[in-house]
Amino acid sequence: MPYSIMLDAGHGGGDPGAVYQGRQEKDDTLRLTMDVGRILSKNGIDVSYTRTTDVYQTPFEKAKIANQAEVDYFVSFHRNSSPQANQYNGVEVLVYDKSGVKYDMAENIIGALGEIGFREIGVKERPGLVVLRRTKMPALLVEAGFLNSDGDNKLFDEKIEEIAEAIAEAILGTLDEETIESPLYYRVQTGAFRNKENADRMVYRLTDQGFPAFLLYENGLYKVQTGAFMQLGNAIKMEQRLRNAGYSTVIVTK
Repeated sequence: MPYSIMLDAGHGGGDPGAVYQGRQEKDDTLRLTMDVGRILSKNGIDVSYTRTTDVYQTPFEKAKIANQAEVDYFVSFHRNSSPQANQYNGVEVLVYDKSGVKYDMAENIIGALGEIGFREIGVKERPGLVVLRRTKMPALLVEAGFLNSDGDNKLFDEKIEEIAEAIAEAILGTLDEETIESPLYYRVQTGAFRNKENADRMVYRLTDQGFPAFLLYENGLYKVQTGAFMQLGNAIKMEQRLRNAGYSTVIVTK
């Protein structure tokens, strides 16, 4: 069965996004989204879109569309902006947290765009963003350069096909890595919730206490887990630390 991905063109309709010298973010994101989608489709990916025309959707609506479609991945495209023209430049990718396949995909996209000529700002955690927090699948938000940077706009306009190709190849390369059989890892689970906000609170509390916690959505539950150990003994040690900190635990494999 092919992977399924929902692509989201940021903003739209009455929400133009960033604006610079008559240029509107919503137009650039739609163009890039459709170009990336065509390439992914040609390579066997089942691609769907939150929008293909100039319409407005709230971030909550975008997340709902993706969740109802039950896609494997969600990628949202935007362009950045700064308080002053030509103040900043570069590309970044935003994720809920730096874990799992979404983080690998984000890093691959950053590297691919860097090869085209963009400055690599890097991957940043933004757990408060609705399209990253409300989606039930691995989700990324790509900031494809600054809209009010003349240099980034020149790259965007002159190399749009290369940019779309680079992003698509980074996504495809990440998915290829996912199909390779992974080694067995032991993880320590501290909770499983139907309400994501409850799971988020536990992740925040664990990370504040220095535990390498992350969130996994699986079988209708938001699971809070810690670590990824190849040796069972190391997982047992982590479990004891968590129990000493007052958490109920169970060791799981992945």
